[in-house]
Formats: sequence, C-alpha cells, structure tokens
Amino acid sequence: MWKWIQAFASPQNFYRISEKIIPWFLYPFIVLTLVGLYWSLVVSPADYQQGDSVRIMYVHVPAAWMSLFIYVVMAIAGGIGLIWQIKLANVVAKVSAPIGAAFTFLALVTGAVWGKPMWGTWWVWDARLTSELILLFLYLAYISLQNAFDNPKTASKASSVLAIVGLVNIPIIYYSVEWWNSLHQGSSVSVTKVSMQIDMFIALLLISFAFKFLYGALVLMRARDEVLVREQNSRWVKAVVMRDEI
Repeated sequence: MWKWIQAFASPQNFYRISEKIIPWFLYPFIVLTLVGLYWSLVVSPADYQQGDSVRIMYVHVPAAWMSLFIYVVMAIAGGIGLIWQIKLANVVAKVSAPIGAAFTFLALVTGAVWGKPMWGTWWVWDARLTSELILLFLYLAYISLQNAFDNPKTASKASSVLAIVGLVNIPIIYYSVEWWNSLHQGSSVSVTKVSMQIDMFIALLLISFAFKFLYGALVLMRARDEVLVREQNSRWVKAVVMRDEI
C-alpha cells in the first residue's frame, strides 16, 4: 500500500494516472447534482416554519461542511509536505486553498441570504458566522503566503505552518453553537442523530456528495497544472509539452 502511495506521489506518475481518474469524479458530480437538485426543489417538502426558504440549506450546509473538510485536507497535506517532503502533498495543499475559499464564501453568502428573511438582517456577529468568516481569512492568508515567495519550497513551508496553526478554528466553528449563546440553529445532522425529515436529509446528502466529487475533480485538474509548472525543467514535462504541440 505504501509503495503504491509513493509511486502515485511521483509527479510524473500522478500526471499520467490523474488524467484517467478525473472522469470518475466528474461524472458522479454531474449525476448527483442533477438528482440532488430535483430532490431539493421537487421531492423535499417546504419547512413548516421557514417555508421554501429552507431550500437554501441544501447549498449552504454542504458548502459549510466542505469549507471545514477542505481546510483539514489542506492542513494534513501541508503537514505531510513538511514532515516527509513529498512534493505532491504541497501541491494538493496549494491547489485546495482557492477551492476551500470559494466554498467558504458560498457558505457565508447563502447564510446571509437565509438570515435576511429569518433574522431580519444579512449579518450578525454570531459565534458560528464569525468563526466561519475567520476561516475565510485563513484561506486568503494561506493563498497570500503562497504568492509572497518566489521559492515554492519556502512558500509551502510558511503556508503549511499557517494552515496547521489555523486548525484550532475548526472545532471552534463546529462546536460554537454549543459553547456560546448563538442565533445560529444547532446541528440537525450528526453521527448520533438526524433531526430532520427524511427527504430533506436525502437531498442534503446528495448535494454534499456532489460537492465532494467536484472538489476531487478540481483538485486533480488544478494539481496537474501545478505539477507541470513546478516540474517544467524535467524531461518528462518537456516531452508532454512537445506531445501536446504536435
């Protein structure tokens, strides 16, 4: 298993194998998105209190979950790059940051759209919202650090340390509604309970899995481009470029 991971971590092997893997992420994303939208807009009922405004949840909640998930992946990949000096881990961490920032921004925007009719305002300095906003700033700071150094190794080290330190914000986001008096509603889905109507839960899962497949496809596509840039002086990259030009 470890030998397979080491082989896949080789930039040349990754570039070759990832091309075949990408469709296995894209096609499930398309199917799950179409089915998820149908389930969210047609099958799933309106909430007895929120009405059709509850349908924003089917984008907001999966986007919020992805913002946390991607940050953890980014920090772990950065840690692997720091400890074992695996080039591909640093690449995964770097290309994940803009994707995670986009999902975090989407979670904040959809939360604001939901908050206006529910709370009467677009924004409140609630513990959950504020810690999610801090997460967006962490993503942006990571991206800025990556672009602040000409040397990719130095950039990866500095940004990875920031990502690992920023992990402290993840449990704060997750448990904020329990630790503080929060306007934000508590979790309806956890490991031990699902306190929502089954069709709502199915719609939520469909979109959540669709977002994960989208993330996988985007990471592979962006990582392929990043690998070519970092390995541009390698023979195999020159061979790929010549092949594409023919």
